[in-house]
Amino acid sequence: MKTDIRVIVKYLLSAAAAVVLLYFSFRGVNWTDFWSCLKSCEWSYVIVSMVACLLVYVVRGLRWKMLLEPIDPSIGLRACFNAVSIGMISNLVLPRVGELVRCAYITRNSARDGEGKRLASYDKVFGTVVMERGLDSVFMIVVFVIMMSLMWRRFGSFFSESIFPGLSSKLGMVWMLLGAAVLIAALVWCVRILRGRNRFFAKVYDVCSGIGQGLKACLHMKHGWMFFVYTGIVWVLYWVMSYSIVLAVKHIDPSILSADTLPAMNTLQGLGGVDALFLMLAGALSSVVPVPGGFGAFHTVVAGALHSVYGIPFSLGLIFATLSHEAQTVTQIVAGLFSFAWESIFSHPEEQN
Repeated sequence: MKTDIRVIVKYLLSAAAAVVLLYFSFRGVNWTDFWSCLKSCEWSYVIVSMVACLLVYVVRGLRWKMLLEPIDPSIGLRACFNAVSIGMISNLVLPRVGELVRCAYITRNSARDGEGKRLASYDKVFGTVVMERGLDSVFMIVVFVIMMSLMWRRFGSFFSESIFPGLSSKLGMVWMLLGAAVLIAALVWCVRILRGRNRFFAKVYDVCSGIGQGLKACLHMKHGWMFFVYTGIVWVLYWVMSYSIVLAVKHIDPSILSADTLPAMNTLQGLGGVDALFLMLAGALSSVVPVPGGFGAFHTVVAGALHSVYGIPFSLGLIFATLSHEAQTVTQIVAGLFSFAWESIFSHPEEQN
């Protein structure tokens, strides 16, 4: 009962944060101009963005299947795709829970060994998710570093002043990293030393051990180079999603706006592929804010990025942010409901046990 109450409180706090962020993001919007711009954009490009988003789920399913194969070869693309889709739609309800949900889905659909145990136990599956998300983060950091190295003068001020104020102080960043390393080392020491004396630390050790087995299994996947190819394709598709919205905005009819807004709209419509990459990275960073589905956080960060770098009014930046976010959200809902329906109709009774 206590756990249920904590989950409810966590959800209510996350939802409240999303509502507050949405309120402060949209409170100064001229709704007449806002809806006119949305109607005037080229919706075929929005559909392209949604298709790219759906393909991300498929490619992520293919990539995850590679990680799971050494643990349980019976897990197919269908199960991986459904797990990813259900996890995504779960994030619309409670942030961060999607990763846990998709691990549970794969475990439930895993084959059993001679002793009746699941081949893909929950902790092992979670280990593959840690590997997957970890490499995703590394890939994003590499793209971020390359982009900032080449275009710091153009985009650096937004990240150093608005997102990572500590970047302006290299010494501050070093101390932060050292502090994190010391904290992690202390936690590892506590778990290793106290696991034989305390049930809690023993349980933590068992879970970490299972995660470690999942990580080790990833090293034995066949054609490992394809994992990195799939990762590259995922991030290219993310860029396509962002660039498609850039192209959709280019078709907004400037005549529907007031004269004082035209210069900013011309700037927004003049964005290109590199700008789409920058906005993609800015949107990805908004995910650190724990709100359901990124509502409010994504809009605030992306519209803020457009204002900080290009001088585009926040209200106009929200047009791009809304198109981008809601295209992803609709795709999440459609894919998630499809996978839920598939699970309900075609799942086998033995998989429920």
